[in-house]
Amino acid sequence: MKHFIAALLAVAASFALSAQTAPKSAAHGPGARTASAAPSFGLKLPPGVPPGHGIVKTAFSLRYQDLKIGTGAEAEPNKTYKVHYTGWLASNGHKFDSSYDHQNPVMGPDGKPELDADGKPKLAEAQPLSFPQGFGRLIPGFDQGFTGMKVGGKRRLFIPWQLAYGARGRPDAIPPKADLIFDIELVDQSDLQTQMPMGHPGMPVRPPSGAKPSDQSTAPPTGTAPANPGAPPPAGTPPPTTPPTGVPPAEKPQSN
Repeated sequence: MKHFIAALLAVAASFALSAQTAPKSAAHGPGARTASAAPSFGLKLPPGVPPGHGIVKTAFSLRYQDLKIGTGAEAEPNKTYKVHYTGWLASNGHKFDSSYDHQNPVMGPDGKPELDADGKPKLAEAQPLSFPQGFGRLIPGFDQGFTGMKVGGKRRLFIPWQLAYGARGRPDAIPPKADLIFDIELVDQSDLQTQMPMGHPGMPVRPPSGAKPSDQSTAPPTGTAPANPGAPPPAGTPPPTTPPTGVPPAEKPQSN
């Protein structure tokens, strides 16, 4: 019996030794050269592309969590989306913008704001942001975050800084290399009314609270990126989303 147990221990020890030395032998033996010649992780390459050597890595990725599955039509690319959103800095949870915070005063027939019982201007219900999807008007992580959603659905986006405001961030709003978290709701989608040119990623820009429709004759429509995404937004413009998805566009994010 003692001899049998000793034999079992000897076999176990030999397996443990071979397991410890296996990576080293594979790294230096002929098998290593054969394995390294093939793409890592079973990555299938199309004909004509030579195999690469080394481990395939992911630099960054857009992640999401569906909070509510919508019951409407599935989101289609290159449509006009109407969405509600709230954005936070992933580092500390600071809320930097939300569509629910943009409420314009209710205007009376005389063109003046209506007042409530306390003498304060009545505020209209917050309107969703409207933007053309797929045309680079918002930061990439926000613009592409609706794929697979249905109208009425809600989703949480985890956007890395490379798909947000980049290495420079946005002064006084978004720190450099800031990861973002967005809660989004797809309220509606419709066909584009006009042909949209491609632009730099930027965050939605909304008119200042209290602005009259006549004051916006030269300003971009509510919730859309400015005509010149490279120009700084007007004073008092709240940050929406790109260089994060919801913040007014500054310059195209730098990924270095």
